Amino acid sequence: MVLSAAGQHLLRVSRPGAWGQHLLRVSRPGAWGQHLLSGIGSVSTTAKGFQEKEIREKLQAFPGGSIDLVKQESGIAVLTVNNPARMNAFSGSMMVELEERVSQLEEWTEGKGLIVQGAAGTFCSGSDLNVVRDISNPQDGMKMCMFMQNVLTRLLRLPLLSVALVEGSALGGGAELTTACDFRLMVPGGMIRFVHKHMGLVPGWGGAARLVRIVGSQNALKMLGGALKVDPEMGLQIGLADGVLEGSLDGSGANALLEAEQWLGCYTTGPASVIRAIKKVVVSGRELPLEVALRTERDVFGTVWGGPANLQALASKAKHK
Repeated sequence: MVLSAAGQHLLRVSRPGAWGQHLLRVSRPGAWGQHLLSGIGSVSTTAKGFQEKEIREKLQAFPGGSIDLVKQESGIAVLTVNNPARMNAFSGSMMVELEERVSQLEEWTEGKGLIVQGAAGTFCSGSDLNVVRDISNPQDGMKMCMFMQNVLTRLLRLPLLSVALVEGSALGGGAELTTACDFRLMVPGGMIRFVHKHMGLVPGWGGAARLVRIVGSQNALKMLGGALKVDPEMGLQIGLADGVLEGSLDGSGANALLEAEQWLGCYTTGPASVIRAIKKVVVSGRELPLEVALRTERDVFGTVWGGPANLQALASKAKHK
């Protein structure tokens, strides 16, 4: 059989080397991250051509904005992309700060849920163009890509049920950020748009791979190839949005956040140990081969069987109510 050049390329891509191995890596993983990786396979702490310390230092040279994190007693945290002067675009320092916030959430054992939002009534417009222009060479662009892929992969794997609250526009990297959450809620007037084509690019933070899993390959091709403006109605139709909120009358975002907390609360009510276990078995089922996912599910089951929540439910016969 003779393979075309394209076919040979596909075969080469299907055998991940150092780059593919890097995509499986989780920086500073906790016990859950280590458990997940043990099923995926051993990976190195750095990939060829990628030094995390080096890219962190380079990104820190572009300050501006912040990533704010509030952990609430309810077990639901709120992470805010805060750079309204730039439509909440990610500066270099904000990319580093996002990684630090994810690390904090990985260590938050009381957490059950996470809401990701933008400040001042808009979600996020992707990368700050000042950063893009100054690291436009392929080598630095690849390092930034790998750094953000790693951070957003860790965000999606958190043992928390996460939702992106999309007010205003989620553009480019902001659209990719929405796909790193388990759910997406939109408000009237909200929009998710992968504008990468107009910048001569494709998604680089893992957004394309995640988008295909959420909406399917045909819808993903349409969204990426057409740079489609996905409003709440279209988002519901294609499965990108999980709900549409009423939103704020005064533009403050307070009502939308409260609605999002109430929506997420429908799925996070109960002991943190159980909610986190649910997220863990779903992540393993999504990312691991079946046999490994089954073993992971068994192990996670063993952590809650006979636990306080299980014993309390048995005592009250909650299953039969």
